[in-house]
Amino acid sequence: MDGSRASWVNTTHDWVGSVDADHLAQIRQEPAQFAPNGLGHLVLEIVAYAADEAASRGGGRCVVMLHTDGSVSVKDDGRGTDTRVDEHGRVVKKPVMATKDLRFFDLPEWERLPDGHPRRGMSVVAALSEWLIHTNRRLNGSWTQRYEHGVPVIDLEPVEADGTTGTCVRFLPDRALRSRWSLTAGDLERWSGHWPDLTVRLKER
Repeated sequence: MDGSRASWVNTTHDWVGSVDADHLAQIRQEPAQFAPNGLGHLVLEIVAYAADEAASRGGGRCVVMLHTDGSVSVKDDGRGTDTRVDEHGRVVKKPVMATKDLRFFDLPEWERLPDGHPRRGMSVVAALSEWLIHTNRRLNGSWTQRYEHGVPVIDLEPVEADGTTGTCVRFLPDRALRSRWSLTAGDLERWSGHWPDLTVRLKER
């Protein structure tokens, strides 16, 4: 869909703006509320989007990777984050990182994650991370973008197609949220029960 951003239909996020500074500030002021289980909750916020995609397609896969620098990446095999071209010919990615998810953020009773806490959206992860890199592969183009505390610090940068589609989010949580976090077989089993259309696998690097 091309044309003015104001004419684009909002389903999960508002296309009109790419960054909501007040929204990000609210999250950063209350980390205990928005990331009650620290790093584990942030991972679940991301996996929930992979689960949405898997449910819409009748199945999907997701890999959670723990990196030696303390960062975590979550990669799925979905269609990738929606990307459009505006009236000026600029590529615009749905602002999932730096604006509120209209379905969940102000409605904590709407959905709970496997840890029992409310789902709030991807912006929670971005706001509470020193940095986050969103790599997006779609049939109509692949892009990456880096954020710091939820704010994009580079424009969308094209990446070479590799024949796949999907989303990869790699992030380094704020120091106060870091802990020795380990994902167990029991965690995976609980996630599978919560999201039956999604297969989750763990890798360590």
